[in-house]
Amino acid sequence: MKVANAPVSWGVLEFGFKESPPGFAQVLDEIRDTGYQGTELGDWGYLPTDPERLSVELASRNLELLAAFVPVRLADHRAHAAGEAHALRVSGLLKAVTGPAALVILSDDNASVELRAANAGRIRPEHGLDRGQWKVFAGGAERIARSVLEATGLRAAFHHHCGGYVETPAELGTLMKLTDPDLLGLCLDTGHYRFGGGDPVEAVSRYAERIWHVHFKDCDPEVAANSRSQGWEYLESVRRGVFCELGQGEVDFPKVVDALQQKGYQGWIVVEQDVLPGMGAPRESAARNRVYLKLMGL
Repeated sequence: MKVANAPVSWGVLEFGFKESPPGFAQVLDEIRDTGYQGTELGDWGYLPTDPERLSVELASRNLELLAAFVPVRLADHRAHAAGEAHALRVSGLLKAVTGPAALVILSDDNASVELRAANAGRIRPEHGLDRGQWKVFAGGAERIARSVLEATGLRAAFHHHCGGYVETPAELGTLMKLTDPDLLGLCLDTGHYRFGGGDPVEAVSRYAERIWHVHFKDCDPEVAANSRSQGWEYLESVRRGVFCELGQGEVDFPKVVDALQQKGYQGWIVVEQDVLPGMGAPRESAARNRVYLKLMGL
């Protein structure tokens, strides 16, 4: 398993904040300097979208580009065509830079539905999709994954995410049952799975054959508890630090690593410590997170 970090750890998020994160050159430099081997694309347009220029920027730092996050409002059939077009644009760039080994990380358009964003970390069944909506959601995910595969040869993995329509273990289980395991894999995010009420170690055992990509993120139990008791919405929980540095929260990473190794996982481990623009000290956190993983042999 190789270890990467991602621009989201520096506050590069898809939510359209007014505040700007650091420039991409600084972020790539700091990913390299803190000991990581690769990165994800980040929000479209943050890193260069010209393949030649992006290849040069990565090669000069000896970094690999391994995946890109593609949010789509999958519960709305009217959004599928635009989502497909964006996924094809992203996958075309990934293929040009990395080749078919790269992954498209497909997700819901998180925090775009007020009910879901307002109840992140405390989702109840009545907050979810009905049978017809699940059919639309799963059908859209498969449509985009199939289109990407046919056009570029790249695979797509779904990222469950707090603040979106697939947050809880039960919701992820429903999506996995409704989709073709040969077409749509899983990007397991340990922090989102824990904040959403699940045990990441159990998730590795349950979905071992579908896990094509892994995000390492921790979850602060005190912040999560306060979020639930005080009714914070998703981005407020992030601002308060629900996704803390690795080893500082309640995710049992040694057991997660052991479970992944036992299942024969040989893909990337991507550190993601979600922060808002201007929040925290990303370089220092990235360095501490890398040291923590080295202590586990990664």
